[in-house]
Amino acid sequence: MTIDATRRRAIGQILLLAAGFFVLVAISALSVVLVTQSRKDNRWVVHTVEVENQVNALLLDIRRAESAVRGYMLSPGPQFLTEQETAVAAIGPGLNRLTVLTADNPVQVENIVKLRQAIEQRLSDFANGIERVKNNDVASAATIMRGGQTNKAVDAIAQASQAMRTEEDRLFAERTKTADRTQLLASIVTVVGSALVIALAAISIVLVRRSSRARDNAEARLRDNNLNLEATVDERTADLREANDEIQRFAYIVSHDLRSPLVNIMGFTSELEELRGDIFKRIATLARASDSAPLVPASDGDIDTALDGEDQQLSQDFTEALGFIKSSIGKMDRLITAILNLTREGRREFQPVQIDTRELIEGIVSTVAHQVAEAEAQIRIEPLPDIVSDRLAIEQIFSNLIDNALKYLKPGVPGDITIRGRTKLGFAIFEITDNGRGIDPRDHQRIFDLFRRAGTQDKPGQGIGLAHVRALVRRLGGTMSVSSELNNGSTFTITLPIAWASSNRNRDN
Repeated sequence: MTIDATRRRAIGQILLLAAGFFVLVAISALSVVLVTQSRKDNRWVVHTVEVENQVNALLLDIRRAESAVRGYMLSPGPQFLTEQETAVAAIGPGLNRLTVLTADNPVQVENIVKLRQAIEQRLSDFANGIERVKNNDVASAATIMRGGQTNKAVDAIAQASQAMRTEEDRLFAERTKTADRTQLLASIVTVVGSALVIALAAISIVLVRRSSRARDNAEARLRDNNLNLEATVDERTADLREANDEIQRFAYIVSHDLRSPLVNIMGFTSELEELRGDIFKRIATLARASDSAPLVPASDGDIDTALDGEDQQLSQDFTEALGFIKSSIGKMDRLITAILNLTREGRREFQPVQIDTRELIEGIVSTVAHQVAEAEAQIRIEPLPDIVSDRLAIEQIFSNLIDNALKYLKPGVPGDITIRGRTKLGFAIFEITDNGRGIDPRDHQRIFDLFRRAGTQDKPGQGIGLAHVRALVRRLGGTMSVSSELNNGSTFTITLPIAWASSNRNRDN
């Protein structure tokens, strides 16, 4: 394979992965928007149910008060007065809550005004009736309870409450339809996203295999060529090295650019699955309530049996879609893991030992004493916590960071490098601070990428050191970050477990 053909293939792979990445980001963002909208729609459905329940509770309190008044007229007793007072005391707050719940709807605001006037008239009749009974004028109390004014109040309450129920039924149908449409759209977006992830993974596998075959072919041709033909050997070696580098770069892109949207899709799928039970439970409950059937709480396992007709089919379609999404995500995860396994062979296994961190760093500083003197710098080592970890890995981490701090000091400015540490919640936190040239905030992530460097390229290096350091930190169960600005120095923060065990994480995940 010629160099031009290899370059074209690499550019094609990068463009393909870039396009796939942007598509997946767009799908993830759209999924977030749809999940948020779905939650909003569901809250409005619940709001409608709360209004209907509050209307029913208010009417029930009015009936309780009326029953207590009539019972008192037939047989004056303190128990009837107590019940009447309790019911009347609940009517006011109930009416106020109903007013707050419907304040966003002008139609319901008008109905509330009518309902409040009728209820006040009704409560006035109750009070007059009880007062007449207390004065031993039962006949007059009965006349008040059967009077025209009372009947008008009863009719007004019935009409206003029915108008409110009708308006809420309309809103419930409209909001339920909107919520169902949002849920369906979210499912479609998630399914499409999963399909795209799988398609990209399949294409990635094909490209990796093609690169592997190209590498194998280059090795075969190299073995078959005459060892005395130096030019041929050099050409085949270059092809082989390029093929290996291509596989490493490609596996790195796949592991980071495809795994991130996959995690998003997994999270959104879990949220949809949690919302599914609540939505269809409410639909089943409301359907039974509208049919005057007894309300039987449905568990997650028998939601479908509690639904009827189109609702049951929608629930089954929803469950089937979630099952497809989960299986697709699992397949995608296995594909990515298979790609990463190509790059994991031959790595050293870590061995945890007790490490005197200060002694280890002092040893590193002593090896760079000549560089420190040339740079007119000083390295200050503050108290450091001891840890249990892999000694060689820890030595590589700090050696690289100290070497970088010395390498990128500002010319003509005495260097000041400080190494400090502390513990928190079972972790040791190390900070390596310098007063060097600093790093542009836009390049904070770039410096950790393989073969990528930031700032002026006036120092020797291949752009591998920090990427290797971060890989070691991660394998040791820790994290790494940088805080820096141009011309204001840098601080690299390493967080590691105080007691790391090889059984926890001996290889990259």
